[in-house]
Amino acid sequence: MDTKTDNQDLQDVIDLEAFARESKPVPKAKSYRIRIDKEHYVVHQPSMTGTEILALAGKTPDKYHLYEHFHGGQTKVIQPTDRVDFTGPGVERFTTMKIENTEGK
Repeated sequence: MDTKTDNQDLQDVIDLEAFARESKPVPKAKSYRIRIDKEHYVVHQPSMTGTEILALAGKTPDKYHLYEHFHGGQTKVIQPTDRVDFTGPGVERFTTMKIENTEGK
């Protein structure tokens, strides 16, 4: 297998939101544009853990929950060790929510 040729066949940057909106399967690419809250990030691997995704946004799993949003409105909680595959069907964006300490209230 000629890796150089394979890499030339890959698209440069895939925008996950655009592919999800159009219900198109996400191909393998050199980079993926993902949205976390209101910010966009370009990552250079097809999957990341919850902790890695939070780190992009400057957040940590001890202070924030991470949610994966799919086209059509479905939402899934992503645990810190869960691996998210950006080439999976319908992955649209991610949101974070601060963990509130409600003990003693």
